[in-house]
Amino acid sequence: MRRIRKPLSKKENHTTRRARLISRNKKDKFTIKKIGSTRLKWTDLYVSLLGASWGQLFLLFVFIFITINSAFGLAYFLIADGIENVHPGSFRDVFFFSVQTLSTIGYGKMVPLSLAANMVVTCEVMVGIIFTAVTTGLVFSKFSRPMARVVFSNVAVITVHDGMPHLMLRLANERDSRIVDARIQVALLRKETSPEGHLMRRFHDLALLRHQIPFLQLSWTVMHPIDSDSPLHEATTDTLRDWDLEIVVSLTGLDETFSQTVHSRHSYIVDDIVFDADFVDVMRRREPDNGIDVDLSRIHDVRPSNIHKK
Repeated sequence: MRRIRKPLSKKENHTTRRARLISRNKKDKFTIKKIGSTRLKWTDLYVSLLGASWGQLFLLFVFIFITINSAFGLAYFLIADGIENVHPGSFRDVFFFSVQTLSTIGYGKMVPLSLAANMVVTCEVMVGIIFTAVTTGLVFSKFSRPMARVVFSNVAVITVHDGMPHLMLRLANERDSRIVDARIQVALLRKETSPEGHLMRRFHDLALLRHQIPFLQLSWTVMHPIDSDSPLHEATTDTLRDWDLEIVVSLTGLDETFSQTVHSRHSYIVDDIVFDADFVDVMRRREPDNGIDVDLSRIHDVRPSNIHKK
């Protein structure tokens, strides 16, 4: 029996062997650079901002907010005696007057006096309306977008089940709500050489014993039978390495709370595949209320295959 390899630790995951098509962390992210595209990046700015993290979005909002107020504060500063109750030569006063104008606070202590100052105020109010509308739309879109909270096992196993080798992986829903009509697709990506000698990377769909369940609330062990029609038939570890293999998993379903479609993805490379191993059980019946406990802390754990114990 092959030695059972333990799941990758967080430190090992950050020193992964190669980039993944579906990344698990920032260091193994598979980057794609489009060369020769005539489409400008700023035309998809809203989509880029929507895909940014909350931290990145917050820092960008702060930067834009300070930049706008600094620019209008400079305009007020250049207008001599344009703002009442501003100390002569004080940029700080006109900066905070700009903050009050942009945010429509209006304490009433500082007010525009001249026509030029009022025109700048008018321009700043228009910019403030646009800035508020854009930030509100982005924040609402990010909050309202349903996100799946699905945890996948760090490893996939190849073991004998019902007398035939199977590729197995496991996943579970971290939320208490259910993902209705959950469907999963598993594809194998590998390097191949065509009869003409061209090297290419191709996807091969992996047939599953069950690709759909009525709802996902507990855990789900996904199984691919490695029969004579399987792309993994008679494949060894060395074969998988030569293929530069990556197994891509895609889950879709309907979030019961939002009534919207959610997606989740994961991938496995050859170093994530354990031979002759089974997943340990993560579910147990709870007494006395006859409930079920799902131990997500053990979803990655494997043990030697039972077939070798007989």
